Amino acid sequence: MLKEGRRVRLAVDLRLAGEVVPAGGPGAETGAGAETGAGAGFLALAAGAEGTVERVDEDRPRGPEVREYERLKSLLDDFGHQMPPASRRQLEEQVAELEPAWTAYLERTLRTTVRVRFDNGFVLDDAPGDLFAPA
Repeated sequence: MLKEGRRVRLAVDLRLAGEVVPAGGPGAETGAGAETGAGAGFLALAAGAEGTVERVDEDRPRGPEVREYERLKSLLDDFGHQMPPASRRQLEEQVAELEPAWTAYLERTLRTTVRVRFDNGFVLDDAPGDLFAPA
């Protein structure tokens, strides 16, 4: 289980390649004279590197049907008893139509990302949680 403050160990070798930009600064320039598509950095982290979890984010991406289901279901639960029967029936039908999308959303696994500060000082942010094991 990944939790803030817990020690973790990198479970696989990682190769990180990409553009190098200052932390907290703007991205690379895209104007005249700036090369595009060129990698400017490469870093390899070996499996077994240890660090501390600084942040854990869990998310299930929600599509428009899921958001609409949540909105309509909330409306039905909060105000359905006050609605005229025909309006309530119409709202119940709309909620029922969106029920399969809601069920599929609940069955999806959580996407867990973490921010880990390794003992060597490197920080890996928004990394998939399954790259790490408890230390």
